[in-house]
Amino acid sequence: MSNKTIAKFGRLVIFVITACAFASSCSRVSPEDHYRVDAAEFSADYEKPVAVGRIESGDVTESSGLAASLCQPNVFWTHNDSGDDAFVFAMTSTGKHLGAWRVTNARNDDWEDIAEYKAADGACYLYIGDIGNNKLDRVEGEVYRVKEPLVSDTTATSNKKNPLQTEAAELTAFKYPDTPHNAETMVVQPRSGDIYVLTKRLDGPSLVFKIKPQFGSTQVVIGEKVGEVSLPAVPNGLLTGGSVSQDGKIVFLCDYSAGYELDLGAATNFDDVWKRKPIRVDLGDRKHGEAVTFGADGNEIFGTSEGKNAEIFEVKRKLRR
Repeated sequence: MSNKTIAKFGRLVIFVITACAFASSCSRVSPEDHYRVDAAEFSADYEKPVAVGRIESGDVTESSGLAASLCQPNVFWTHNDSGDDAFVFAMTSTGKHLGAWRVTNARNDDWEDIAEYKAADGACYLYIGDIGNNKLDRVEGEVYRVKEPLVSDTTATSNKKNPLQTEAAELTAFKYPDTPHNAETMVVQPRSGDIYVLTKRLDGPSLVFKIKPQFGSTQVVIGEKVGEVSLPAVPNGLLTGGSVSQDGKIVFLCDYSAGYELDLGAATNFDDVWKRKPIRVDLGDRKHGEAVTFGADGNEIFGTSEGKNAEIFEVKRKLRR
């Protein structure tokens, strides 16, 4: 476990202990107890999670983001968070290693999430959220956009010691309209390309900020607060990852232990999705879950954890899309 991960759990334990001091009915609470959920609370719209494999690459030790390719079948992208350089890794849904790329013209201060966006011309791009801010000392957040690399039989021999190179990444920098925030969740609206960053909080619901990117510009974009998300969990704003279905109808979020579905339903304004009640979904026994994504067809959810050779869990939707 990295120093950063230890710090995260330390803050969580302090929060729980403090809360217990004010609740006479709370005597002994551990992080495991804190996140234990009755199976009856999980959505019946999803099948039970299945462990489908492990991340094969030993270079991936803190899978902090996960995205399914929309241009290449059975290709998934992940990355490590702070402490690593600017690398992205391709793998299959079962974790088979497909290649490692250094992202040209980028640096990894604290990469926390990754998303895939398919442009109108059919080109696929990776959006990488450098949005972590544990010490709240970063004035600006950053999102990189890079054209998705092509995977082949020969790319699987690459690794961090011998990486391939992506095309040059473009950057959009942003500020929050109020104060700096820590965040680990970034999603991209599949129609508009708008970026949404959801904060990670111990003291309240997650705050949702919309960013209209200006890739390649030196202009710093000011994010717009468009909502809040309160999970049916304690803490209720401790989000660690997210994804959007390609029809733009469902947002799927996660914290360390479970997943949460927000369904836009018949509404047509995407920003209304943040008003929906999150429905809890079982994502399996993830040890320290920070990454989640829809499969390319929107009928499956995949989740990973931090740690070397971490398990990959798949959850299928009963109602196919």
